Formats: sequence, structure tokens, C-alpha cells
Amino acid sequence: METLKRLPMINNSWPMLLNNLFNRDSFNEGNLNFFDQNNAVIPAVNIKETTESFAIELLAPGMTKADFKVEVDKNQLTISAQKQSQSETDLDNYHRKEFSFESLRRTFTLPENIVDVDKINAQYTEGILYLTIPKKEEALPKPAKLIEIS
Repeated sequence: METLKRLPMINNSWPMLLNNLFNRDSFNEGNLNFFDQNNAVIPAVNIKETTESFAIELLAPGMTKADFKVEVDKNQLTISAQKQSQSETDLDNYHRKEFSFESLRRTFTLPENIVDVDKINAQYTEGILYLTIPKKEEALPKPAKLIEIS
């Protein structure tokens, strides 16, 4: 379990407390990095390894399958998504135009000579992107071999 840092309370410390609260570095304490250097959201993931494969679950609610781009370059797996939306309302001589832009990105280094990048499978269901990354046949564990003594 991780321990959170607490600031000592000093008389009239509200200005200092508010400065610390809205300081970007305060949000990154405890390894909580929610944005990359391009302000793209770094989504939460679950990674599981089995004897046959690696499984990644990436949380991305509100996206669609078409918003995602999954690519492998050398041993770097990059998952990114962008979504743009725009709506217009024209009511009683009042015109309003709203738009939003969402972006997420996550990169993983795949183990060299272990995974079969040609057989990666991706599926998006109910706000979660599921990736299955199979291991190469030669990387799978071999059963114990009994050697006869002559």
C-alpha cells in the first residue's frame, strides 16, 4: 500500500494549500500520471500473462471501434484513439456551436522474440479495448522431457 504525503498545517496556510492543490506536480505524486507530454489521456490498463499469451484491457469509455489505432513498430505497441464531436443549436435568435476533442495514447514495449505480432487480436466492447498478444511457438514452455539412461 502506498503512503500519501500530507502537508503540515500552518496558520493562514490556505493560499499555500490552494497553490499546491492546483499545481500539476501535486496530481502526479503517487505515480498518478493521467496525461502524456501532448496532453493525451493515459488510460488505465490491466495486463495479464498466461503461458500462451499476454492480454491487455484498456479502459476507454465513450469511444467507438473506428476511433482506435493500434500499431506495432519493431517491439513497440502503441494504442491511440481520437474522437471529435460537434453540435449546433439554434434557439430564439441564439446560436451556439460546441465541440470537443478527446485523445488517448498508451505505448508498451513488447518482449523481443517472444510475441507473435502478426496474430495480435483486438476487440472493443462496452468501453474496454481487449488485446490478445499470442506468444511465438518457440517461446511457449516445453513439457519436461524424460531422458533414458542407457
